[in-house]
Amino acid sequence: MGSIRLFIDEDSMDQRFIKSLEARGVDVTTVGKVRTLGFSDEEQLILATEQHRVLYTFNVGDFCQLHHKYLTEGWTHSGIIISSQDYSIGEQLRRVLKLIGNKSAEDMVNQLVFLSAYSGEP
Repeated sequence: MGSIRLFIDEDSMDQRFIKSLEARGVDVTTVGKVRTLGFSDEEQLILATEQHRVLYTFNVGDFCQLHHKYLTEGWTHSGIIISSQDYSIGEQLRRVLKLIGNKSAEDMVNQLVFLSAYSGEP
């Protein structure tokens, strides 16, 4: 089974978070790195899926709607992780690492996961 590879969207591209993920061996890219700043949420999800990456976002409303649209239309995406902006960088990191330790890329296909389900505690 493959490891989760992340695609960080525009609203959650904190460089400290990204560098912390990379330092721990997580394969991560951002809309900045692939030069898709300003693209629509749907375009970002399509690109993440084409790259077999799970999209990471703070944007609850739009991505919940897109997830529903994908399921309704019978389309496939590589997964969506929704985090809270209230989490510190350290808390986001702990929770993401726990999620990555518990799920494979295959487990994430067509899944919308709230990071709140993954306590930062061991």
